[in-house]
Amino acid sequence: MFTTTGSRGLYKAPLSKGLLLVLSGLTVMLALLPQYQELFVYDLQAVTQHHQVWSLLFGRLVCLDVKDSFCSGLLIYNFRIFERRFGTRKFASFLLATWCLSALTDFLLAQAFQFLFDYEVEDLPAGLLAPVFSLFVPFYRLIPRVPVTQVLGQIHITNKSLVYIVGLQLLTSSPFMWLLALSGLIAGGLYHSNVLWVQKLLFVPACVSFIGQYILEPIFSCSQPSSETPLGMGATLDIQRQQRMDVLDQQLLLAQYNESTRNNRPQPPSRLFGWTRLFSTLRQRGQNRPPVQPPPRAQTQPSTQALPQDHSPAVEEQVALLVEMGFSRSDALEALRASNNDINMATNFLLQH
Repeated sequence: MFTTTGSRGLYKAPLSKGLLLVLSGLTVMLALLPQYQELFVYDLQAVTQHHQVWSLLFGRLVCLDVKDSFCSGLLIYNFRIFERRFGTRKFASFLLATWCLSALTDFLLAQAFQFLFDYEVEDLPAGLLAPVFSLFVPFYRLIPRVPVTQVLGQIHITNKSLVYIVGLQLLTSSPFMWLLALSGLIAGGLYHSNVLWVQKLLFVPACVSFIGQYILEPIFSCSQPSSETPLGMGATLDIQRQQRMDVLDQQLLLAQYNESTRNNRPQPPSRLFGWTRLFSTLRQRGQNRPPVQPPPRAQTQPSTQALPQDHSPAVEEQVALLVEMGFSRSDALEALRASNNDINMATNFLLQH
């Protein structure tokens, strides 16, 4: 149930792959060599009283708990979609800015907690945890909710449910994890809203991005995955059938989107007839599309008549929403046409390209 807003794997996400490999590898090494774990303890008292800056740097990078490393790795793997959408430099700038902002927020929240409850917070969970929690801010605001199924007819399961469950598991892994989560959300909100022009103050310099592009990116780059989407392991027969239907549904709409960008080439009648005959969801969408059996002249006429619908208030609102997310107006219109004005499916198409 992870978000299907891009291809599987770590294609076009070298920074995410590097974080997963390096940080997870260091966690495993520290688990095998416990005598070096004290160097990576996130001790607030050591930073404030003894000015041990290395405790702040190392303690907020590598996880000492394997469970925390596993959960944060799952979240980083899922949030790789932002690196694909905005680029590696902007994604790295987001992590750098939220790391700095959350470091300051950690001390402020610790002092506030001591003032309110007369309890001194000595150390916090180690690892790149606050920047990971900060990624929930753009995840909540930019990624649309796509319903997947229902449990007991009341509980709706979406493409974002498992991500929130993993985040909740990470939140409850230690007593003071909530402090890191709160500081990360505050830092993510400040950066996403660009309060006090923080995006212009905290960013990765162009020279550092240039060095990483030619030295580190070739090391952590991945090949493009195949177009065939594998089914989930261990799923029941009904779930596998539903997954296969969703995969074919998305492939058909993606093919329509590609055809619309290539001057709306007509689709073979036999292929469309076979899919709409087997799957009811495609048959319902086919009722809103022009028929494919008449000659090409009859097909181009409904497409030209459908253009004025793009200026309706509902469509204009959807186009404005996609433009605010960073897409161009022409791409937003093409994606909405291909998805029958389905904002969720249109966003998925645009994120895949």
